[in-house]
Amino acid sequence: MTFKTLLTVFAVGIIFVGCNHDELSTVDKDLNNLINDRERYILPSETDYASIPQSPSNPLTKEKIALGKLLFFEPAFANEAKRFDQKFTFTCSSCHVPESGFRPGRMQGIADGGFGFGRQGESRIKYPYYANDSIDAQGARPLVTLNVAYVENTMWNGSFGSDGHNIGTESMWGVFDPGTARNHERLGALEGQNIEGLKVHRMQYTKEIIEAAGYKELFDKAFPDMPEAERYSRKGASFAISAYLRQNLTNQAPFQLWLKGDNNAMTEQQKKGAVLFFGKAGCNGCHYEKNLGSMKFEALGVDDLYEHGGLKTGPADRRNLGRGGFTGRAEDMFKFRTPQLYNLGDSGPYFHGGSKETLEDVVKYFNTGIKQNQRVPDSQLSTFIRPLGLTDEEVKDLTEFLKSGLKDPNLKRYVPERVLSGMCFPNNDPASKIDMGCN
Repeated sequence: MTFKTLLTVFAVGIIFVGCNHDELSTVDKDLNNLINDRERYILPSETDYASIPQSPSNPLTKEKIALGKLLFFEPAFANEAKRFDQKFTFTCSSCHVPESGFRPGRMQGIADGGFGFGRQGESRIKYPYYANDSIDAQGARPLVTLNVAYVENTMWNGSFGSDGHNIGTESMWGVFDPGTARNHERLGALEGQNIEGLKVHRMQYTKEIIEAAGYKELFDKAFPDMPEAERYSRKGASFAISAYLRQNLTNQAPFQLWLKGDNNAMTEQQKKGAVLFFGKAGCNGCHYEKNLGSMKFEALGVDDLYEHGGLKTGPADRRNLGRGGFTGRAEDMFKFRTPQLYNLGDSGPYFHGGSKETLEDVVKYFNTGIKQNQRVPDSQLSTFIRPLGLTDEEVKDLTEFLKSGLKDPNLKRYVPERVLSGMCFPNNDPASKIDMGCN
């Protein structure tokens, strides 16, 4: 064989190998067939402000986001605690812990009235000098504060925001939840909710407090045109925090990279799980927006938080009624907003009542299709609560897609190295400091 012939054979071999390498696997082809419009699910870059949904009253700027990133983790404004020794010990991130996918690392978040941290918030418990009804804890499992730019009406019951599903509910704004009267100001769902949230979570912002904490210049840069009375207040703080939250996007998750053309970003098992998600399991019947959530309200028939150790809640808590607890409509009872799915694998438990410990438990619940909560009438139950017929292997594949295929591994980019007060965060109580190794 001549040297020229050898070169020809070698070149053909390279081309053959290259073609095999680029050829799509069966599971890739199946997934491509199920997702024929990848753009529909691609999240923008966190710096592409023009592509991120936002409120006209609070357009995104880097100055607002920079300020909000600090305020979210700053204990210096936790100044309305019930006890003096609990002041300056908690933050927004006490209940939305980055290491836990911006949720509590346990069943229920506790801000004021809690102490301890553990590794990712799992060891935070009630401060013994607080009564159960005096702690700052919510009666439903806190939602993830990721990809919230794609949530038109916030909270499990969708009560905040003047647009979307809340058009036509004006008569109920402020009726059962006084805070929802904020919707009349039409500031944006996140902006209105966070003004009320800062009040509920015992955080105060005045010009004197802001200046003493070293944040006045940042407030001025973020809101040069906002009247001072609003700028140095919960409204200014809320607008900054809301801007920060809107750009907290999980665009580095393997599924996102696959959507952008990297066929090797997900493992074969994750791809199989994705095929089930968009195919046989029908998860995208509810989880169909860019954040793999939606504004659909469904009754899934799961338990409430008080049944799983939740404090400051009980059988009469209106939050157990979901959307119906806000609107008062019979047809809305026990229906909850469809949450986004990214980084849920970072910590359990799951559902509004924390009734399932692992993501595999969640998948198995849907697979069996038998309701857990007997107080939810069958007439209200979602049509998605039915047997799915998944095999044990398929359950594991779908779980792996949810747990790892949707996990952005770099959420630290949304966490500051330090806050201006120099205090420890997410918590600044003595027990948390020991747990976190923070002095």
